[in-house]
Amino acid sequence: MKKVGLTGSIAVGKSFVCEVFRELGCAVLDADRVARDVVEPGTVGLDRVVAAFGETVLRPDGSLNRPKVGSIVFADEEKRLLLNSIIHPLVFESQNAWLKEVESNDPDAIAIVDAALMIESGGYKRFEKLIVVWCEAELQLQRLMARDGISKEVAEARIAAQLPQDEKKRYADLLIDTSKGYDDTRRQTTEIFRQLKLSQ
Repeated sequence: MKKVGLTGSIAVGKSFVCEVFRELGCAVLDADRVARDVVEPGTVGLDRVVAAFGETVLRPDGSLNRPKVGSIVFADEEKRLLLNSIIHPLVFESQNAWLKEVESNDPDAIAIVDAALMIESGGYKRFEKLIVVWCEAELQLQRLMARDGISKEVAEARIAAQLPQDEKKRYADLLIDTSKGYDDTRRQTTEIFRQLKLSQ
């Protein structure tokens, strides 16, 4: 089985790229989905987040108030690192279980794990190849403002809180530039899929 990591900054089009890889027959895991699952009510993850940040991060129904946590950690580097130190080990554990399951079902699979913080967390080292999805900075800003309905200032702060795109690209084995829209992105993704198949 080929284990591939996929990452990229906020609002660069990772979801669309993953959708194309799924259509092509790859097994794809969205680590952001996993990161949500590990802090569902009743999980050890949620207990640890509450222990670190207090009951104020909970909604009345006992679930995690994500926007509240986001506003805390995007404004405070130390708190962001604390949250990551709670979440990342749980996400890794869950990813490893998924990779094992995919391999036992299909030893020839191409398994792709999509995670926004794969480089920052060091998680990329567990994969044979790393794909970095990126787009022009101005386009990223416009997409983020449109997607989340936020102001330019808030969008810029969120982008600034992540490792710069140029830095991420330095870690890449393979790059996908989504700046020219869906068709061009699909073409690049399909080409990378072919390369991955050939290198199996």
